[in-house]
Amino acid sequence: MTINPFEFRTVPAMEVNWGAAKRLGEVVAARFTKRNAVLVTDAGLVKAGLIAPIAKNLEASGFNLVIFDKVVADPPEHVLYECVNQAKEANADIVIGLGGGSSLDIAKLVAVLLASDQPLADMYGIGKVEGDRLPLILVPTTAGTGSEVTNISIITTGETTKMGVVSPQLYADYVLLDAELTVGLPQLHTAATGIDAMVHAIEAYTGKHKKNPMSDALAREALRLLGANLITACKEPSNRAAREAMLLGATLAGQAFSNSPVAAVHALAYPLGGHYHVPHGLSNALMLGPVLRYNAKAAAPLYAELADVLGVKGEGDAVARSQAFVEHMQKLMDESGAPRRLRDVGVTDNSLAMLASDAMKQTRLLINNPVEVNEEDALALYREAF
Repeated sequence: MTINPFEFRTVPAMEVNWGAAKRLGEVVAARFTKRNAVLVTDAGLVKAGLIAPIAKNLEASGFNLVIFDKVVADPPEHVLYECVNQAKEANADIVIGLGGGSSLDIAKLVAVLLASDQPLADMYGIGKVEGDRLPLILVPTTAGTGSEVTNISIITTGETTKMGVVSPQLYADYVLLDAELTVGLPQLHTAATGIDAMVHAIEAYTGKHKKNPMSDALAREALRLLGANLITACKEPSNRAAREAMLLGATLAGQAFSNSPVAAVHALAYPLGGHYHVPHGLSNALMLGPVLRYNAKAAAPLYAELADVLGVKGEGDAVARSQAFVEHMQKLMDESGAPRRLRDVGVTDNSLAMLASDAMKQTRLLINNPVEVNEEDALALYREAF
C-alpha cells in the first residue's frame, strides 16, 4: 500500500512527571536561560492555592515573575492585550502558560505578540504568523483541549464569534504533563474535558483531507486511554492512574488533531460557546452523538475500527460495529454525568436556526468532515441535540 504524502509536526520536548509542577522553576531553569517570566493563568487556580507553590519555586530558582491571572473561558481579545501589556512592563522574555485550554491559548499568542510588531488581526487564519516568538512553556491543568501540543489558539473576536490562529510558531518549546494538577478538577469539568479529548481523537481519525498514519496511531492510543479511564476519573477524582491516563490521552489526541484537524462536531460546538457561553468541552459533548450518527454513512468502517480500540463487545459488519461504537460513546457520556441535551444548558428552540447559520462560518473545520454539512443539515443536527 502506498502512503499519501503528509507532514507531521509537534512540540520538541514533552515530559510526563507526577508532582513535577511543584519544581517547575528548577525544571525551566535547567532548560532555558531567560529569567523574566510571565505566568499566564486564571483566578480560579490562584484561589484554589495551585499557583502559590509553583510561583514560589520559580522565584527561588532565580526567575523574576509576573503573574497574569485574568484569563477567562473563551478569552476575548482585550484579555490577550492586557496580558501582553503587563508582560511588556515587566520586560518578560519567557512565557509560561499554566491552566486550562484558554490560559494555554493566551500564553501562545502572548509569546508571539511580545516578539513581533505584526497586528493580531493579520494572524487569524492558517499560517499567517510572521517571525518568531519568545520561549514558551505550557503546563495543562485539565485533560481535555490538548492545547499544550497544538499549533492553534482560539480567541473570541466579537460578541459571539471566535477565530483561530493556526501556525507552527504556536508549538511550545517544552510541555510538562503533571496529572497531579488535574486531581482537583470537579466531575463536570472532568467529564466535559475528557469527552472533548475523545472528540479530538475521533475527528482526527475520520478527517477527510489530512488523515495520516501517525495521527491515526496517536488517535487510537488516545481513545483507548480516554475510553478506559473517563468514568473512573469522574467517579474517583483522586485516582492517580486514571488521572495520568486521561492527561496523556488528551495530549496524544491534541497531537493527532493538530496534524489531522477536527471537523463538524467542533464547527457546531463553537456557536454554542459564542452565544450561550457553554464550555468548549461540554458543547462538543452535546453535539457528538448527532454528528457521529450523521457521519456514519461515510465513516462507518473507521468507526468500526474505533469500536475495536474501545473494546466494544459484539460482532458483525462495519455498519453494525459502527452503530455499536456510537452507542458506546452515548453510554460513556451518559455515565460521565455531563448534561446531555442543548435545552439542559439554556439553549432555546428559537435560536437553533441562528446557531446553524453561525456554524456555516466555520469553513476551516467543516471541510474536514467526512460528510458535507450544509445549513439545513446543521439545523437538523441542532434539533436532534435539543
